Amino acid sequence: MTSDKRQGLDRRSFLRSAGGVAGVAAAAVAISPSMTVEAEAYDPGEDETRSKYQPDAPDVQAFYRTNGYEALLKG
Repeated sequence: MTSDKRQGLDRRSFLRSAGGVAGVAAAAVAISPSMTVEAEAYDPGEDETRSKYQPDAPDVQAFYRTNGYEALLKG
């Protein structure tokens, strides 16, 4: 009887070997301490932390006047 088994890499064995290689690579990356980097905090500075909303600014006053908020406050 002749063997019908192929001499090569079929789909199941290919996926099994690819999964094994990926698992070994992931483990190597997770174990490697030389790849770790300390996190650094971002300092925004004075300009980015100051208050930006100015309620007495002319554009803010025009916005509330245009959208009818004064009528709501009076009534």
